[in-house]
Amino acid sequence: MHDVNADSHRVSDSGPATRSGAGAVLGRLAVPAGVLTVVVGAFAYVGAVDPNEPGHYPACPLLRYTGIYCPGCGGLRSAHAVVHGDFAAALQDNALAVVGYPLFAVVWTVWVVRTARGRPLRIDLSAAQLWAAGALLLAFTVVRNLPFGGWLHP
Repeated sequence: MHDVNADSHRVSDSGPATRSGAGAVLGRLAVPAGVLTVVVGAFAYVGAVDPNEPGHYPACPLLRYTGIYCPGCGGLRSAHAVVHGDFAAALQDNALAVVGYPLFAVVWTVWVVRTARGRPLRIDLSAAQLWAAGALLLAFTVVRNLPFGGWLHP
């Protein structure tokens, strides 16, 4: 005897129903586009509201209470300088942030390309690479707080 409902329980190889064509690509790109919108908006705000003027942004609590520059100290001033095309000042304010801006751009671009192709973004860093990144961050923080690291002070 043939069960007429047997076909309705069959699982499709293509997975759940998905949109196809340009609509699907645009739907997949919504999150990367949203992230870019937030980043551009943040840079536009920091470019318009000068962090060098007191009272616009809160002070770094670590710097305020200990006098120690954290890895992010000078980041807003650096972003402001980048928006205004003053890359020398940006490097002076926070060199690590200036390195991070193009790194973000590369990762975001890879994310968009992979997402448009329907593939997830995968950043597979080894333990050694993560330790190296942490060591770089720690070294930057320590050197900028030592007397000979004054050139890294914001």
